Amino acid sequence: MIVGLTGGMGTGKSTVAALFAERGFRRLDADQLIRDELLPSPQIAEAIRARLGSAMLAANGSVRRDKVAEKVFSDPAALAWLEDLLHPLLFARWREVFAAAEGTAFIVEVPLLFEKQLENWFDFIVCVTTDSATQLRRLEQRGVPPDQARQRLVKQLPLARKCELADHVLLNDGSPEFLREQVNTLADRLLSSPPSRSHDRLHVRPS
Repeated sequence: MIVGLTGGMGTGKSTVAALFAERGFRRLDADQLIRDELLPSPQIAEAIRARLGSAMLAANGSVRRDKVAEKVFSDPAALAWLEDLLHPLLFARWREVFAAAEGTAFIVEVPLLFEKQLENWFDFIVCVTTDSATQLRRLEQRGVPPDQARQRLVKQLPLARKCELADHVLLNDGSPEFLREQVNTLADRLLSSPPSRSHDRLHVRPS
C-alpha cells in the first residue's frame, strides 16, 4: 500500500508522517530525498550553477538551498527548470524503493502532490489541513519570513481544494492528542482493508 500525504506548508505533514511511522508505515519524504540524496550530487550542483549562477553554491561547492529557494520562488521559469531537473530523479528513486519492499505500507510526503498531478502514484491520498493563521505562525517559527511564506503559499493549490481531492482529511489545529487519535483511526482503517489492484485509482507510474 502506498499512501500519499499532502497539505500546505505548515500544516503538520511531517508530524502526521511520524505518527503513521509509529503505526508501522515506512516513511518517505519527497523533500528530504531531494535535499539529502539529489542536491548533494556534484552533477546536480553543477547544473544549478550553470543555470542559476554561482551564488547558488557555497565555497565548498555544495548547493545553498536558501539561495536556490529565494531564486526559484520569485522566478517561475527557474522553478520549472529545477523541477524538470529533479523530479525524474525523484521518481526513479521512488520506483527503486517501492520495488525493493513489496508488501510494505508506505506513507509518502509530497507537498505538491496535486499541483504536479501525481495522484496515480498512490492507492490513497491523505491531506493535512489547518487554518491559515496557524500555517503562517508555524512557518514563522520555522524561520520563514512572512512575505516569503505568503509567496510560497500562493503557488500551492488552496488547502480547501486539496481536501476536496483527497481520499481522507486530517485536521491539525487542535491538540497533539486529537491529531494522534485521527491518525490511529485512519491507520487502523487502511491497514485492515489494503487496496486491491482493482482499486479505482490507476496504478500507472508516471515518468
